[in-house]
Amino acid sequence: MSPRREPNPNICRGRTVVCALHAHLGFTPRYRRGPFTDEILRRCEEVTRAVCADFETELVEFNGETDHVHLLVHYPPKVSLSRLVDSLKAVSARRLRQEFPGHIRKYLWGDHFWSPSYFAASCGGAPLSIIKEYIENQKRPG
Repeated sequence: MSPRREPNPNICRGRTVVCALHAHLGFTPRYRRGPFTDEILRRCEEVTRAVCADFETELVEFNGETDHVHLLVHYPPKVSLSRLVDSLKAVSARRLRQEFPGHIRKYLWGDHFWSPSYFAASCGGAPLSIIKEYIENQKRPG
């Protein structure tokens, strides 16, 4: 088999596209209160994996501290990150409030679990300086 044809789990292939899209996402609970314990983070990861599977994305890595979580997501180009984030936050908030009502109520009140904002950064592949150099060095005709 040709080295070009070896399967690479970081590259998704479709009928008309070959891509490697990864995003680093960060969420904080409302008011940056610290409701997360190890048990709640484990459950949040399970819920997040299920939502990612529904979107045909892969949760590569998940971790967090008492007041925020980080995700590394591998996603196809048909997935809108903002829709994925909205779904991740909505489903995880609902499930965590249902499963840990007493604990969550101590830290957060009202109907909101997550802060409305989030962090998102594209990642993976070559550093920007290398890509810029590659593009600059293309052999332009003429």
